[in-house]
Amino acid sequence: MSLKHATLDFSGCQNLHELHTRIKEALHFPDYYGMNLDAFWDCLNTDCDITSLSVVGSNTVADELKDTIKVILDMLEENKQDWADSDCPFDYEVVS
Repeated sequence: MSLKHATLDFSGCQNLHELHTRIKEALHFPDYYGMNLDAFWDCLNTDCDITSLSVVGSNTVADELKDTIKVILDMLEENKQDWADSDCPFDYEVVS
């Protein structure tokens, strides 16, 4: 099993479109990524081969995105728990 690391940089993110564009690019989501939280969850669990993720700049996003960032971090934690006992566990860290 090869480990694949990615960095998801939210530094200075100002709106939802920018946030989801950064997610799509960092995690190499497919073109059909729906640019919303449901699509994030679906792609994270089916179209993502990242095994470790660093989240950077989550505390620097526009105020209107802070709740969305919390939901994303909660989803990453749930994904971590879901894959903990698998042959391909997932882990993440919030760097800032």
